[in-house]
Amino acid sequence: MSDDDDTLSSEPTGEMPLVSATDSRVTVTGAELAAEAVDDAPLIDEDTLLPHWTDAPTGQVPIVVAREAAESDDPWAAVPAPAWREGEADWVAHEDQFDASFLAGAAKEEANARPWEFVEVDEVTVEEEVQPEAPRPEPGRANRTRRTITQNPLAGRAVRRGAQSSISKATLTGVVLAALVAGIFLAGTIPVAILLLAVLGLAAAEAYAAFRAVGAHPATILGIVAVLTLGVAVYNKGQNAFGAVTVLLLIFGFVWYLSAEQKIDVLDGLGATVFVYVWIGVLGTYSLLLIAPGSFAHHHGLAYLFGAIILAIANDTGALFIGRWLGRHSLNRSLSPNKTIEGTIGATIITLIVGAVALPLIHPWTVTHGLEASVALAVVIPLGDLFESMVKRTLGVKDMGRLLPGHGGLLDRIDGLLFAMPTMFYLAHILKLG
Repeated sequence: MSDDDDTLSSEPTGEMPLVSATDSRVTVTGAELAAEAVDDAPLIDEDTLLPHWTDAPTGQVPIVVAREAAESDDPWAAVPAPAWREGEADWVAHEDQFDASFLAGAAKEEANARPWEFVEVDEVTVEEEVQPEAPRPEPGRANRTRRTITQNPLAGRAVRRGAQSSISKATLTGVVLAALVAGIFLAGTIPVAILLLAVLGLAAAEAYAAFRAVGAHPATILGIVAVLTLGVAVYNKGQNAFGAVTVLLLIFGFVWYLSAEQKIDVLDGLGATVFVYVWIGVLGTYSLLLIAPGSFAHHHGLAYLFGAIILAIANDTGALFIGRWLGRHSLNRSLSPNKTIEGTIGATIITLIVGAVALPLIHPWTVTHGLEASVALAVVIPLGDLFESMVKRTLGVKDMGRLLPGHGGLLDRIDGLLFAMPTMFYLAHILKLG
């Protein structure tokens, strides 16, 4: 207000207004003097051009701007005087003066902060909205060529039934096979080698057909050729051929699936190809290694091979008949419920008897060597049988084939021999039978 207004510029007297304890109204000292001066005061203050404070409001908004600092030698003259800012024009006219609006963000942060936290003004920044990075596309996976895998990989398997077996038919087939094999062994080493190659090739074909039946895509022709090539190479070059043929199979297997017309699961197909090759080709080729010219000094490998076949036949026959006669407790119900503990014990006993009685009749077998071989083969032959049962159960087949009446496929007859061949080969070297 104006400095000339005597009414507003009177000095305070120091007296405190008196308020009655029972009166809720407030008494302002000097109000009576102000009321008496209303009539004498002009309606418009000539100095300030403002309506008198006692007049009714007009609705106009007073604008007060800061006074410019006077130029003088006084160092404090550069400091701007206080200014009343009420409208937008006040801020525009005095934009050079201190602007406290930037503290609003800090004040807001301080209001939300915990009592023990402090927010510095310099650290208050406007966070930009960060767009989430688009996820990288996952590499596609080739469609599985097998059936859908569940939590139980054996669920729903073994649903395809083979031909009903007959004891009389199986016995007749076994007798014919035994006579045929014995005649070929009497013919010499080369006919036996040809027989072994034919058996391994047909067994591999049965295994590959079983894998293809469940939707796998093994390289059947390549696998059979690899098995036969391995047999011929091992017979002529010995154990060094195992690594060379296996490497060639892997390389040609890669080329095989590289040129495949349809998009298939390479791991599934190549895995089945290599699996059958190792199971039948590598294990079975030890039979050719037994009769190879360079394996034993006196060419006794043919006798060791024939002895291993006799022990395998004795073990299978004892398990079949004693298991049907006395079998009560399953050996492994999940894999082969027809195999019993009683049948396995009976097969072991019969194998030991044949090894001690029949094998010494063949030179250079002895009773001691016959018993030692019987003990070893009585353990591994049932394992080979159970291994094939596990494969068949996984693939969902009862028999690998129907080539042999009453026996199923050829692979069903040599499953135990596949484990017996490498055992017999290393056992002959450990016991120094040659």
